[in-house]
Amino acid sequence: MSKPDNTGVYRYEDWLTWDGAWELINGKAYNMSPAPTSLHQFIVGELHFALRTFFQNRRCYVFVAPFDVFFSESEQYDMPDHVVQPDLSVVCSNDQISKNGCHGAPSLIIEVLSPSTALKDFNEKFNLYQKYGVNEYWIVDPGNRTVHVYTLEDGRYQTRHLFSEKETIESVLYPDLSIPLDGLFKIR
Repeated sequence: MSKPDNTGVYRYEDWLTWDGAWELINGKAYNMSPAPTSLHQFIVGELHFALRTFFQNRRCYVFVAPFDVFFSESEQYDMPDHVVQPDLSVVCSNDQISKNGCHGAPSLIIEVLSPSTALKDFNEKFNLYQKYGVNEYWIVDPGNRTVHVYTLEDGRYQTRHLFSEKETIESVLYPDLSIPLDGLFKIR
């Protein structure tokens, strides 16, 4: 199989055979096309630079898509149940990093919305990241120029804050991490 259809239920073995970039969430295939916009890539680049600068001496690694994150019910990652490609992933355990990606929940995941991914990022990925213990999840909304920051507390995401473009993002997980938003949504 080179390409899944929208009606099938798939497993990791199927995902391995697909051409192109795909995510597998709850047995459903999600195509990672079309290519992101220039604003999307600019935002990812700015956030990557800020995160890389912050984490450079803290034993955490910042990865940019395409970078596969594998989630597994059994914690056996040779046959994971889900495969996603977050825009940015912060992994703070060397044991999770493999040549193919990350096994288990990164400490922090950031998704930058696009019209084709917004529902998936707010629903399927939100639930998946919550279930598998991603401690902090940021959803960047370029259309509304906001950033939603969710923090895991007692196994559930609680809304920490909705940051607007005039504010500075403040992480709950990393209290010293703050990123001003004033230039994030504007390509200069």
